[in-house]
Amino acid sequence: MTTETSSSQFNLLKYWLIIWSFFRRYPVFPAVILIVLVIAAIIGPTVAPYERDIGDVRARHNLPGVVDIKFPTKPKGGIDLTNSDISAGSTFVATYELPTDNVIFDIDGDGSFNNNISWNEDSPNTPEILFSNITQEGSMLSFEIITNEDIIEGQNDNIILDVQVIRTDTKLLDFWPDGYHFMGNDHVGRDVFSRLLHGAQISMMVVGISLVAGMTIGVALGLIAGYTATRYEPNIGFNYTYKGKKRRFSILAPWLVDEFITRFVDIWYALPFLMVALVVTLIFGRGLTVLMGVLALIAWSGFVRVIRAQTLIIRELDFVASAKINGATPFRIMYKHIFPGVLNTAVVVATLNTSGLILAESVLSFVGAGIQPPTPAWGVMTNEGRDYLAIAPHQVMVPGGAIFLVVLALNFLGDWLRDRLDPRLRQVD
Repeated sequence: MTTETSSSQFNLLKYWLIIWSFFRRYPVFPAVILIVLVIAAIIGPTVAPYERDIGDVRARHNLPGVVDIKFPTKPKGGIDLTNSDISAGSTFVATYELPTDNVIFDIDGDGSFNNNISWNEDSPNTPEILFSNITQEGSMLSFEIITNEDIIEGQNDNIILDVQVIRTDTKLLDFWPDGYHFMGNDHVGRDVFSRLLHGAQISMMVVGISLVAGMTIGVALGLIAGYTATRYEPNIGFNYTYKGKKRRFSILAPWLVDEFITRFVDIWYALPFLMVALVVTLIFGRGLTVLMGVLALIAWSGFVRVIRAQTLIIRELDFVASAKINGATPFRIMYKHIFPGVLNTAVVVATLNTSGLILAESVLSFVGAGIQPPTPAWGVMTNEGRDYLAIAPHQVMVPGGAIFLVVLALNFLGDWLRDRLDPRLRQVD
């Protein structure tokens, strides 16, 4: 019995070790987070249960969960039945305009509204209500009554309609439970979960376009800088003949191109990005296009040095020398032979830079230099909720937590890609 117990415990421990090894070897959790993010960015606005910019101020600051959608209200004052020829047994119909997006609600749920209509306490000789019927068409509430006595002007012509009014739930999905706000409501009653889904699409679109633009510029400059580095032979200029000998006049030596690019990158790194972003926003205004341009300016410099270093190594390999011997132009060598070799490195750098761009977009939106309200970017949502942190912390924690998880997942994924794509680290593994 003891042997069987030890064997089962050993097998259980072995399975746990296998599972642990699998999770250590592959970025499972980062992949799950990023897959959910991509799905939310693609179909999020379609499956969002509520409008992103429309809310009910009566539901503001509600915590995550089910919100009571009943808001008791009564028509102001009484309704004067001024038509004095309403005789006993005859039907009188009156109308009342409800507030926008409200419906009537049977208070006690007995299916009858007789107990919701009463006479004004100041009215003498109050008749008995024999029949009442209340209906709604749009924002107009109609009710009809039949009494057992004549309604006399100035005596018993003022009644009180005591009907509870509830707001119409503005949900967009029929299967979504009424009043269910998965992540609560913000300071104006908007559904935080719906805004988070819309914000995922906006943030990913801005970061994705900026990253592609920055990656294109950075990789191109890195290839040029790496290929022209420490090459002192003249290459840019024109040929001429002097005293029967062919000579060449150099306008710009190739190594100066590398020197200019690397020194410019050094200067660019010395500039505080927030100051640059604020200056650009001040000059060109606020908007998605300006924000994507600012993020592209932030992204490109991270590629130049890394791609330049890789290019310096690859350009000395034999296949590059063979291409030169065969008469390949510098552009063809960089594009056809060196670029495929640095592509893996560019992917790793892009993955690691994405998290920084998401933070940069959030910071710019937070300080008001990025996406403007009511557009639900995650940084905007965090900025809008900071004033209500004490009474409604979910308004900051939900978008802030989403930013934290995405940045963490991208960092883990970038580290894993670096380990898998680097031959030296792969051999150690």
